[in-house]
Amino acid sequence: MDPKHRKPFVGGNLKMNGSRAILKEIIDRLNPLKFDDHVEVAIAPPSIFLDLAHRSVRKGVNVAAQNAFNCTKGAYTGEVSPEQLKDLGIDWVILGHSERREIFKESDELVASKVGHALKSDMKVIACIGEKLEERESEKTEEVVIRQLRAISEKIDDWKNVVIAYEPVWAIGTGKVATPQQAQDVHLIIRGWLAKNVSEKVAQDTRIIYGGSVKGTNSAELAKQLDVDGFLVGGASLTEDFIKIIECFIP
Repeated sequence: MDPKHRKPFVGGNLKMNGSRAILKEIIDRLNPLKFDDHVEVAIAPPSIFLDLAHRSVRKGVNVAAQNAFNCTKGAYTGEVSPEQLKDLGIDWVILGHSERREIFKESDELVASKVGHALKSDMKVIACIGEKLEERESEKTEEVVIRQLRAISEKIDDWKNVVIAYEPVWAIGTGKVATPQQAQDVHLIIRGWLAKNVSEKVAQDTRIIYGGSVKGTNSAELAKQLDVDGFLVGGASLTEDFIKIIECFIP
């Protein structure tokens, strides 16, 4: 099957960065850009700016939350539910980012539970997986990535609203980046596991995007890889580089 049937996806994760002024700059760069026929785009600002972003972006630019809990409501101070995000008009959420796994100690099981609940709440999910430097150096990349993917897959009944983001932890915010071949190799492992353990259709239809120090200078070569269907962009999403990354999918 021609991989071109998978529409590329580029997400901008602002993390805990930005202000109303910076968000306006980002949106003012995005709104005039004509990419709708070629690539799907989302920006994920800090939660306090979600409503502002949702009201400011043009139709065709998605807004994503950076996190959501696995319950509808309750005594969970500081958390937000998928249902509340939907009520705000937010359709996308990033779950399982390495910073959530590492800093906030989110387990594979918790991430999987969050993914399952978000999907049941009719949200679309960017589900993140990836290995640490010591795990890559000890040749455990496949073991770690598949372990995380398996946990998530057990909570998914319908994959149509899932994007998988492969983010090698050693390449996030470090300036290091997986080579195009390294990214392709892991993406192919992920797609192969989906084909064997879920279905060939899910494997061929699910977008697998790469994240880890993606910039305007390296995105074009990464995008040429057969199984790299887009990017989850960190620091570069705050700059004009984000536009260059999107444009590498526009003929």
